[in-house]
Amino acid sequence: MTDHRQEPSGGRALAPAAAPRWALSLYWELCRGRQAILTGQVRDRWWLDGRPAAFRTVLAAFLHFNGSEVVAWWDPVDGLTFPLANHQERFEELARQAPQDARRAEPTGPSDLAGPPGAAGSEAAGAGSEGVGSEGPEAGTARRGRRRAATGGVLQQRPARQLASVDEALAEAHRLACHEGSSIAFVFEDLDHALPVGESSSAVGYLRLRTAMTDAVTPRSASHPVPLPQRPRNPVLAVVGDLGRLPTWLHREDPRTVVLHVDPPDQTERRRWFSMIGREFNGGALAASAEFEPLVAASDGMTGWELDALARSSHVRRVAVQEPGKLLDRHRLNVNIDPWTQLDRRTIAEAAGELGERVIGQRAAVDAVVAALQAAYIGVGFGSSGASRPRGSFFFVGPTGVGKTELAKSVAQLIFGDPSAYARFDMSEYQQEHAAERLAGAPPGYLGYERGGELTRRVQERPFSVLLFDEIEKAHPVVLDKFLQILEDGRLTDGQGRTAYFSQSLIIFTSNTGADGLPELLAEHGGELPYPLLQEHFTDAVERKFRAIGRPEIYGRLKPGVVVFDMLRTEHVVGIAERLLAQLVESVRERHRIELLPERASLHRWITERMAEPERQAYGGRQIRNEFEAVLLAVVRHLMEHCPPAGSRLRLSVDEHDTVRVDPEPTAGED
Repeated sequence: MTDHRQEPSGGRALAPAAAPRWALSLYWELCRGRQAILTGQVRDRWWLDGRPAAFRTVLAAFLHFNGSEVVAWWDPVDGLTFPLANHQERFEELARQAPQDARRAEPTGPSDLAGPPGAAGSEAAGAGSEGVGSEGPEAGTARRGRRRAATGGVLQQRPARQLASVDEALAEAHRLACHEGSSIAFVFEDLDHALPVGESSSAVGYLRLRTAMTDAVTPRSASHPVPLPQRPRNPVLAVVGDLGRLPTWLHREDPRTVVLHVDPPDQTERRRWFSMIGREFNGGALAASAEFEPLVAASDGMTGWELDALARSSHVRRVAVQEPGKLLDRHRLNVNIDPWTQLDRRTIAEAAGELGERVIGQRAAVDAVVAALQAAYIGVGFGSSGASRPRGSFFFVGPTGVGKTELAKSVAQLIFGDPSAYARFDMSEYQQEHAAERLAGAPPGYLGYERGGELTRRVQERPFSVLLFDEIEKAHPVVLDKFLQILEDGRLTDGQGRTAYFSQSLIIFTSNTGADGLPELLAEHGGELPYPLLQEHFTDAVERKFRAIGRPEIYGRLKPGVVVFDMLRTEHVVGIAERLLAQLVESVRERHRIELLPERASLHRWITERMAEPERQAYGGRQIRNEFEAVLLAVVRHLMEHCPPAGSRLRLSVDEHDTVRVDPEPTAGED
């Protein structure tokens, strides 16, 4: 690490200006006399002297830069190792110079009372027993003298590479970190694998770690770069990917221990990454720094390894850095065929007609959705080319049973050719604050963490989807905050750190907010309510709802996509009735090979009169289906009672008393 320091006050040595954020945070915590547990992106790549480097290398160089003569690193696989050159030799020198009983000067924790295990502890215990044992101090002195002579005048220490046991390493860390003549840093990585939290014997190991952390002293070395009054204590750090794998008391009960989260690179750090690896991209050798800016903005949340993988993807997928949006899609979604690009102009041009046939009487809603599909097809917008917002977002509001869900299903079939591309989330199941964890997954250490989130898992598995969030007004405000992130950033990270990208999804929210006031409004206007007045009623109701729950910013984000569905007019009631009749006729024909002949004039009169009443009109298409239950039951009753043979023809009608009738069609020659 290049030796350039900032000295804002008193000549105090700071970390390099180019250090990652987590390194700067660690520096300040060490200067405050604290020890740290680092968690998060500890497997990621960072940088050192302008080049990518592993987290271990960066942390070791950082500690060395800030005064530690030796950086010792322990993990369950390799035991005690030294990431930096020549540090093992210096470690052995410090180990010989430090007194064996340095940690016994003033017992401060359970590990002091139990005595350190391993080589260092055995040596210390041996020395003590020789000095005060049954043979007397003279015998012990003579024995130590013979060992010094046999080992060149010093007590031979176990080679550092043999400190594979976590107990040995912790004991040695405590002994050296507590010695003022040692300027040393210890890092313990993945201790949870050597000390499983579920085993009672592991608690002693963690107590030894905490004791080493809290007992560490300020080194007195004259060569230390930081003046003595401001000098940190010898660092004893823990590194773990998931904080939930460590006992909570280790970092909650002692204010001298702090948890530092190593987050993915922020925008400034990503810009530095692209400056380092930009030439590795397809087309990167000729690209100006400004051409990487769309990637800098759109790669939020990506780790250093993912940025490196993005460079590789540019060659594998043959997409140059000058096409950032396409490059990110190919990298994130790992697909060769984009359903959005498979749409042709004819499909888009005829979308209004096709959707209008499936969703009767909702011309305004259909036109709004078709306009969004056209914009997605053309591929232009106000954001940068690397933007990752959803392809479209809508807020469907209006009377119940008028086709909001049906329109979402129809769009999924039109775009993706697959009804399973539609996914519905019932927001009445997300009324509690903790329900937000169901969408993105529980955090580490909580129940359900392994399952991930329902929403994030769905989008990770099927990024090309129409996502319907039904009755959004019933969701808890904390859940709504998740949606704000999706709408703004186009991504959501689950509890396991995996990111789901919504850039190829269509987001639809539905709501019945304002529907409870519709019967009164219909009665006031005699059942004939103009659409502009209906639109104003529901738009105002939605805005008041979001203000009442304290989330007006969500409404502000959704406002351009608010689509008010019309109530079912008289002409639309007949159309829906015809669809239900066709389904019933087909069902009877297919199951019993009997021809059902509806008398449309009487059926249309009957359903139109019933749906003209405001209390029925307010329930939309669902009420039409409810009314037709009487027709269905009449057909079923006739089939049960009369058992007409296959090939029979039955007339279906409603008489003047609004009674549904099913009668055999008279044969030739009958009156």
